[in-house]
Amino acid sequence: MAVVHILSAGAAQAVVEGIAEDYTRDTGHEVKGEFSAVGAIKQRVIKGAEADVILLTGALIDELISAGHVIAGSRADLGKVGTGVAVRTGAPLPDVSSARALRGSLLAATKVVCPDPATATAGKVVMQVLERLGITDRVKPNMQYFPNGYAAMKRLVESRSRNEIGITQITEILANKGVTYVGPLPGDLQTKTMYSAGLSSRAAEPGAAREFIARLTSPTARSVLVNAGYEFNI
Repeated sequence: MAVVHILSAGAAQAVVEGIAEDYTRDTGHEVKGEFSAVGAIKQRVIKGAEADVILLTGALIDELISAGHVIAGSRADLGKVGTGVAVRTGAPLPDVSSARALRGSLLAATKVVCPDPATATAGKVVMQVLERLGITDRVKPNMQYFPNGYAAMKRLVESRSRNEIGITQITEILANKGVTYVGPLPGDLQTKTMYSAGLSSRAAEPGAAREFIARLTSPTARSVLVNAGYEFNI
């Protein structure tokens, strides 16, 4: 029995774990996944972390292919993920239906939790949104950063305030109980990111890893991806 080691962005955690159950049942191979912000995973790969499958944004997979850390021709796209807004379940739902409404909701929030913009895709998106809305200086004192979207959502669940907002990848919101998905970032404030898997050049189990990647992107995985929050170009 092989053990397939996966280093993955948090945005793909729910999908990896869901597909892994059937994969293990059908093949007998075990799947061990480690999940974090894309920047943190990229640095681990560059520093030589052992892995069979690497799952990051498509742009970072291409960078790792160019640098020799991912096998050329192995990139497989899962789909695009947008950025969304969440609140603790039971808290009032803020209006995020337009840029103007989102601006007001962010200014009214007692705290805004999100992944660290230094390493996470969603964190970078949040800072870009604040800048475009012209409220960076006013909202930044109320912001709290976390290593990834899952950690940010856990903090939101534990919140005792009725006026805290969380922003992260939609897949990381939908996968967490105790938070309510309010809606996507509106209009052209939205950023959708392609996530892709690739075969590590240091893979100890390349055959089993290729099979797992094929499972992630197979037609039968489409419903798992859609339910997790992925979108596809038709």
